[in-house]
Amino acid sequence: MSGISAPEIRITPSILNADRSNLSSEIGRIADVSDFIHLDVMDNIFVPNFTFDFDAASKIIRECPIPVDAHLMVAQVDEIAISYAQAGAASVTIHVESASDIRSTCLGIRAAGARAALALKPATRIDDYQEYLDVVDMFLIMTVEPGFGGQSFIEEMLPKIAQTKRIIGDRPIWLQVDGGISLETIERAAEAGADTFVAGSAVFKADDPAEMVRALRSRVISTR
Repeated sequence: MSGISAPEIRITPSILNADRSNLSSEIGRIADVSDFIHLDVMDNIFVPNFTFDFDAASKIIRECPIPVDAHLMVAQVDEIAISYAQAGAASVTIHVESASDIRSTCLGIRAAGARAALALKPATRIDDYQEYLDVVDMFLIMTVEPGFGGQSFIEEMLPKIAQTKRIIGDRPIWLQVDGGISLETIERAAEAGADTFVAGSAVFKADDPAEMVRALRSRVISTR
């Protein structure tokens, strides 16, 4: 699949910290200024938290007014990932720590019409996954331990982001960061090479979520 050129940036608010009893309204508050909605799917097995099962997630995907970036933090991810692409997610991210056949699963996600992405926990080395450059549309470098929103950005991940950017080179592969992204950290992540940013608490705990999305985008633009 073709990607967007490197200078472009994407802000993808996570609904993890949104009011889940009123998700439609919450998403509506930021849809016009966001590139994607980031949908964190947790199963309380791969990570110690539960968010949405497949039926609930599928409903969000169907009803969302902008494309959905589905981040699957689940055990045995190969079995469910392609179903998320078939359900209409624009991008499906699997964790390398959970996948048993990365290449086949990524190809299946692409065949179902979605972008295929690989996520790495903080302790997972990017070096071990260079062989998948030909089947990946995005790498996600976790800048917190996955499982909960509101955590602090792990500064030690900045060299890993930079290394991933060097590995990507001029390929049309996006580089996403997720965890502790705020007005204080987004510039450093962008300077390290990230071009796609997940922000949850910073957006939905703001007095004006849409204005926060605009502010985050402006901070990234200032680094270009």
